[in-house]
Amino acid sequence: MGQLYLGVDGGGTKCRMRLCNENLDVLAEDMIHSPANLQIRHGEAAYNAILELIDKVYAKAGLDKSECANTHAYFGMAGARMKSARDKFAARQFPFASVHIVDDIDIARAGAHAGEDGAVLIIGTGSAGLALVEGKRLQIGGWGFLVGDSMAGATLGRELLRISLLAHEGIEQATPLTKAVMAKFDNRGDRLMSWSFDNEKALAELKEQQSAEDANGQVLISNLMSIHARPSDYGSFVPMIFDYYELDDAVAHRLMAYELAAIDQFVSWFLGHGAKSIAVVGGLGQRLSPMLEKIYPGVWVSPKADPLQGAIILAAQSNKSNST
Repeated sequence: MGQLYLGVDGGGTKCRMRLCNENLDVLAEDMIHSPANLQIRHGEAAYNAILELIDKVYAKAGLDKSECANTHAYFGMAGARMKSARDKFAARQFPFASVHIVDDIDIARAGAHAGEDGAVLIIGTGSAGLALVEGKRLQIGGWGFLVGDSMAGATLGRELLRISLLAHEGIEQATPLTKAVMAKFDNRGDRLMSWSFDNEKALAELKEQQSAEDANGQVLISNLMSIHARPSDYGSFVPMIFDYYELDDAVAHRLMAYELAAIDQFVSWFLGHGAKSIAVVGGLGQRLSPMLEKIYPGVWVSPKADPLQGAIILAAQSNKSNST
């Protein structure tokens, strides 16, 4: 078969794997809906997901698993910004000729610019930025919902709820958008507060996940006082902002300005550090992309490939570098 390259895109809810030949042609790929964030169960969930996908992908490619010894792998994993998490995961047993563990933003950036210089912004439920400028890696953001994620959909959704509560109390001017938000909670501030502190959907999904992974999961959960609303729960309100923005709602316009200002901080930082082109990945970023292209003409570019192919590109580059 010659040299093989394998890429992994591990996220919070699913894990994807792709296998390519030495020309980077896709031989096979697959995905499983399983958490692959390195912070979940100390990387055990991600490890099990990858081992399961190895069997599936090599079988799809019609290859024996012994070909893993001829494969160079690159894993882009959520939660890998922490060096300790990367190092611990890299120390696990994998059947490949070589394995590199990087943050998932690294493979997103590599895919967006086909391995060449350039910056990428991840703007989805969370947010972060990474650039390669003359071979130098520059990363900003990505510190999570509680202390970071200024561009994120979760942060934008939380701001919408905060403003809606203020408008409900008459502290700010109510608009059709804030009224629609409060209607989801029966126009009761205490119900919104309860949703944030003791989220029934989050608790139900955690019970389901833990019961599937651990026979003792129900016992562990029963000791918890409450489960807070997750970033994805806050992010679920973002589509309302776009809907009411088109209706010229004042709060929707205010929130769009808030989001664009947060993005501009990152764009300005990257441009100030020599980046010439910026791409965006993530659901919220893709929806904002037409607007951002107009704001940053000549700078904003469309991604050339997906993050999974970015992992393949990095695997090939790493092998070539080690061979010379």
